[in-house]
Amino acid sequence: MSNPALSNNPALNGKTLTAEELRRIYEQPAAQMQRPGIDTPATEAGFGGQQPPAVAPSERPMTYENTISKTVLLFVIVLAFGAVGWFMPALAFPAAIVGLVLGLVNSFKKQPSVPLIVLYAVAQGIFLGGISGIFEAQWSGIVSQAIIGTLAVFGVTLLLFRSGKVRTSPKLNKIFMVAIFGYLAFSVVNVVLMLTGVNQDPWGLRNGWLGLAIGALAVLLAAYSLVMDFELIQNGVRNRVPEKWAWSAAFGLMVTLIWLYVEILRILAILRGSD
Repeated sequence: MSNPALSNNPALNGKTLTAEELRRIYEQPAAQMQRPGIDTPATEAGFGGQQPPAVAPSERPMTYENTISKTVLLFVIVLAFGAVGWFMPALAFPAAIVGLVLGLVNSFKKQPSVPLIVLYAVAQGIFLGGISGIFEAQWSGIVSQAIIGTLAVFGVTLLLFRSGKVRTSPKLNKIFMVAIFGYLAFSVVNVVLMLTGVNQDPWGLRNGWLGLAIGALAVLLAAYSLVMDFELIQNGVRNRVPEKWAWSAAFGLMVTLIWLYVEILRILAILRGSD
């Protein structure tokens, strides 16, 4: 799914107000608090159909440099605690639950919380380390292949975005949302079937060519999510939003890259399991 941490973020939605616009808005009734000259359809206004408020430029703005530094810091934490999960794979499942809860909390918070974002990185590091160790024991070299694949998708997407050849659009966003909810519905059904014992295959319904097709779709969705992340970060830097929102940007990138890594790891496992 696209990152609510970024797309619902009032600082990164590309709507920056001038001092004059702020004055005019403050003089209006609360029900009319909207940027003058901006007419945003409900379908593009974020979850719940509400347009996030705009923010004024900050004297200590978010920059590409501080966003990159925060992103690197979070991934260092993920790697450090990934070592813990690698040697203690039994912690992977509880860490996955904790990571899911923290991910949802961070995504829908109105303000970024650095401690909660760091705790999310800790939990996801343990989870990723655990499953990576299990997969590596089964298929030697699969983790390095998944890392290379993740970096390749990230690099190609970033280069295409920087070149201006790929951008989001309202139509593509709608298609993305339909596809992502379909993917989530399939994933929930698959997990339920596996937990109830109806399907005892290690991958459930995600096996064989169907599993590969679902995995390929997930990688495409994650790549488009990266484009959304890049675009929203670009808006935040361009609009000189407060530096604290760089933490939300780093969190959003981390969510997408972790999802991408897990999907590529699963695809490789299906391919190598069929050899």
